[in-house]
Amino acid sequence: MRYRIGLAVALIVLTLLLSSCSSTGNLGINWHGLLAQFVSFGILVALLLYVAYKPITKMLDERSNKIKESIEQAEFVKQQVAKTEQMVQEQLTQARKQGQDLIAQATQIGERLREEARQQARQDAEAIVARAQTEIRAEREEIVDKLRGEFVDIAIQAAEKVINKALDKETHRQIIQQTLEESTKLKKGA
Repeated sequence: MRYRIGLAVALIVLTLLLSSCSSTGNLGINWHGLLAQFVSFGILVALLLYVAYKPITKMLDERSNKIKESIEQAEFVKQQVAKTEQMVQEQLTQARKQGQDLIAQATQIGERLREEARQQARQDAEAIVARAQTEIRAEREEIVDKLRGEFVDIAIQAAEKVINKALDKETHRQIIQQTLEESTKLKKGA
């Protein structure tokens, strides 16, 4: 701006110097008119500098500042996007890890449940075997009791045939029963 004002002043001084020359009058130059035009031009330049130049430069500075702010904001947004992407990647990694942990836990739970089912099946099988053994013992004792009863009857019949006389069945039964009990006690004691 100072350069332009200096240029205007230099032009004015140059015109004043030229007006002092008498040779310019021979050329048909009206120095007073020329000087007035230079002064008018200088005033016009000064007015344009103060009236138009300042608002134009202010507008250009504002535009430059807006562009800088936009660039800074774009950089900020770019950084935020990068941070967000990094956070998303970290969350995805964490989610994958949690998923793998859940799969591992589910596998462990499945194995534990399978093992518990096996143990339960073994216990059930053992209970069934124990129940069957108890039932077999009860049936065996029942059969043994029936056989004893039949044996007593057979023994009585055999004794009757041998002796050929009818003894008192109740007496024979008591004798045979005592004999069987004694033999059972002997077997258990041995």
